[in-house]
Amino acid sequence: MQKGLFAGSSPFVQMIMVIFSMVTFFLLFMFVGILLAPLILGIPISDLMSVFANNQAGLNLNLMRYLQTLQSISLFILPALFAAYLFSGKFADYLALKQTISAKWFGAVFLVMLMAVPCINLLVTLNEMIVFPESMAGWEQMLKNFEEAARQTTKLFLEVDHVGWMFFNIFMIALLPALGEEMIFRGLIQKIFVRWTGNVHVAIIITGFLFSLMHMQFYGFFPRWLLGVMFGYLFVWSGTLWIPVFAHFVNNAMAVFIAWLVHRGSIPEEIEVFGSNRSDIPVTFVATVVTVLLLWMIYRAWQKNKS
Repeated sequence: MQKGLFAGSSPFVQMIMVIFSMVTFFLLFMFVGILLAPLILGIPISDLMSVFANNQAGLNLNLMRYLQTLQSISLFILPALFAAYLFSGKFADYLALKQTISAKWFGAVFLVMLMAVPCINLLVTLNEMIVFPESMAGWEQMLKNFEEAARQTTKLFLEVDHVGWMFFNIFMIALLPALGEEMIFRGLIQKIFVRWTGNVHVAIIITGFLFSLMHMQFYGFFPRWLLGVMFGYLFVWSGTLWIPVFAHFVNNAMAVFIAWLVHRGSIPEEIEVFGSNRSDIPVTFVATVVTVLLLWMIYRAWQKNKS
């Protein structure tokens, strides 16, 4: 029976290997990708170096898309496949990608993510209201500047007119991150912490924390942590990585699609923060209750199948 080179290693060693794989693949493929950028994008190498030297990648949106796509593949997808192979010899089995699952799961998870939108928007607003002590005013301003830069970059990606670019955004912002981040965090890191702590709940909470921390956006930290915890439980309850991948994809794809409709003027801009206004509180409360009930039903179904 085929076994991975690090199959019997301690959780600490496996965690080091995950981090090593992420750093190595990212540096290697980003280096090669930048060298190939002039051929792929038709950008002269002198212009490419000028863009990086002046930190003005935003001047070339296609370059930004190229680098974002390359980052998702090199930082998450390839390292996850490689590390899973080192741990078991069969990466698809280790990452729980071969299990069959009923279509009912996908329907239930879609409803959960849809109902959770108002609650997530409210949590984002509450997170943004956090005020740092006076002694940490410098840190607060730095975080706000970083957040604004990330917001402007995302805005450049999302404000497109052609439907083809909208679908590319779904691929770049929803599909690739959902697949790669879930493979790394739920497929690898959560499993490592289950072994390390001996407690699945602690492992899910820690993994969710690291998942949110990785995004380096404080003013969305707590709702993203909650999402990471929910993805972790969906992984445990379903027994397959495809369910948290689907939940992650739905969450990101809805944001992309709504932003596209807002940009086109098809729906009002306020819909992007629906649930966070005082007038929305009754709807947000009902949606939150429905979300919790749906998750409880999924949990009960898992318990029933397990017994």
